[in-house]
Amino acid sequence: MEDKFYQLASFEYVADVQIVKGKLESEGIPVFLRDENTLNSDPLISNAIGGVKLQVYTRDKERAIAIYDDIRAYAVDIDGEAIICPNCKAKKSEPYYNSTGLFYKLFPFFEKRKYKCLNCGMITNSK
Repeated sequence: MEDKFYQLASFEYVADVQIVKGKLESEGIPVFLRDENTLNSDPLISNAIGGVKLQVYTRDKERAIAIYDDIRAYAVDIDGEAIICPNCKAKKSEPYYNSTGLFYKLFPFFEKRKYKCLNCGMITNSK
């Protein structure tokens, strides 16, 4: 039987993924981290390669999504308030990095911060 992977999430820093990894493994779900060692050796290229990717077997996808949704932190503004989607009014957004063009791949910190609504998928700019 061929096992396939589902990418549950990606994280900018390796340390951020460890909490989710530990929770999923404590629930009996095997976890695989792509690009973890690359970012441990050079964390400055995180945005260029899309961060560290947390993957699970596709057979564990639904359970992993449910667990991740229970513990994940959603994006907040500078006042600590949840980012509200202007389209569907959901408070479930996360930072979104497009990184189009060579300049933003080399200097991702110049890219204007955007947020992606996890409810409807709309991408908005920060205030």
